[in-house]
Amino acid sequence: MNPELLRKAGLGIVFCWFFFGGIGHFVATDFFAGIVPPWIPADARLLVYLSGAFEILGAVGILIPEVRQRAGNGLFLLTLCVTPANVHMTLNPELYPDFPPAALWARLVIQVALLACIWWSTRERPAAAPAQAASNPA
Repeated sequence: MNPELLRKAGLGIVFCWFFFGGIGHFVATDFFAGIVPPWIPADARLLVYLSGAFEILGAVGILIPEVRQRAGNGLFLLTLCVTPANVHMTLNPELYPDFPPAALWARLVIQVALLACIWWSTRERPAAAPAQAASNPA
């Protein structure tokens, strides 16, 4: 399959994940605040709003070629920053009875795949080398 087509599909996945996920932070704030680990010394709702805003900004940013890699870097770091919430859920499934434990573990696997997709799809590609002109000694 065409690597550029795969890259565009990866960008589409990353865009949808973060754009719609970011909107979700504003629509389902209480849910997201409820998964912030209790040991994080900050207002959970504020963190949810901030991360949602950064998710939306990063999603839009990857659509702009001039800032794609920087936006991808930001989304990569943001994904690492929310990892404690996913680990907290996985290690405390009794606090989240609406989610089967297998789904919580799958979420961690998906997060690793998402990190790979962000990195791969938002890296700058080297420009194709121009075809070498045949040298014709005079």
